[in-house]
Amino acid sequence: MSNQKLKSEFKNQLNIVKVALAKKQYKTAFYHLENAHILGQNNLYRHTLSHYYMLILGCKTKNSKEIIGQVLRIFASILFTLIWVPIGNTGGTNISPVKKNPIRKELKKYFLN
Repeated sequence: MSNQKLKSEFKNQLNIVKVALAKKQYKTAFYHLENAHILGQNNLYRHTLSHYYMLILGCKTKNSKEIIGQVLRIFASILFTLIWVPIGNTGGTNISPVKKNPIRKELKKYFLN
């Protein structure tokens, strides 16, 4: 699968997030943010952007754990994306930032060589 298709799907996931946030469908937004994180974590800009939107979601839901966690993860994404990322990690504070996870079934096609 080409990098362009992965990038396109990242944008698609973020568009779903934006619509869900506008409709206050926060569980839907979070799920698609996790997808965006998985898709974007090997790219500095996309990885950081996914954490930025997780911060926005944390603010909208007044979730202080997510807000603090995402501020820290934004800095970590800037510092570590080009060095190492835990593949499959969904990016929320509900999971360790260093834990690798299996790639979600619906996203596997973007990671096949």
